[in-house]
Amino acid sequence: MGGFQWNIISEYMPLFVEGTLMTLKCTVICVIAGTLLGLVLGVGRLAEARHGFYKYFLRYGVQYPVRFYVSFFRGTPLFVQILLIHFALMPVLINPSDGWIVSGELAREIRSQYGAFMSAVLAISLNAGAYVSEIFRAGIQSIDRGQAEAARSLGMTYMQTLRKVVLPQAFRRMLPPLGNNAIAIVKDSSLASAIGLAELAYAARTVSGAYARYWEPYLTISLIYWAITLVLSAFVQHLESRYGKGDRRQ
Repeated sequence: MGGFQWNIISEYMPLFVEGTLMTLKCTVICVIAGTLLGLVLGVGRLAEARHGFYKYFLRYGVQYPVRFYVSFFRGTPLFVQILLIHFALMPVLINPSDGWIVSGELAREIRSQYGAFMSAVLAISLNAGAYVSEIFRAGIQSIDRGQAEAARSLGMTYMQTLRKVVLPQAFRRMLPPLGNNAIAIVKDSSLASAIGLAELAYAARTVSGAYARYWEPYLTISLIYWAITLVLSAFVQHLESRYGKGDRRQ
């Protein structure tokens, strides 16, 4: 077997760099999209009205569909979701012959150039949104209802109360689980190598296939993933120390 062959890493360094950049790009987009989607879903999960048409509309038109969505994406493997979206959903939406959204030569070019990236981002974002929605739901519910009632009594609308009173306080408490979710997205992006996305796991698989060696490529990407998660963890801790002062004084 021999020792650790650094020449393999140096030879394929551009591929590892490209894979790292792709992993970071995918992570940033999925974290932002998943957080925004989770916010909408979390608020929708808690939306309610006391009487009238809106009571039943929010219950059956918003709450129940959100619960089904969260249950499905949390109850099925992300790997299966990626395959389902890439091989089943995307050919329906973007297809050269009869795509629902894009067709013709443009669809062919999009599928060949960005198909794997779009599928991975969509699948991971939808999956992350389901988990983040529960983080937002728990964070919002952790705030004393009296504060929201006091804000409403002052004439604030529901959205104003949520944006100016509830969410700023809940955000401090949600930082640790949101950070953990972002770290999970970094690692989950490796599943996208199954559909040909040229990220870190794909780079390692390419190198191991060329040399039939596994220590070098997989140890290398392990260290890269570790470095990314350490930096992300430090950033989250910085945010906690900066925005969590209010809770520590209580």
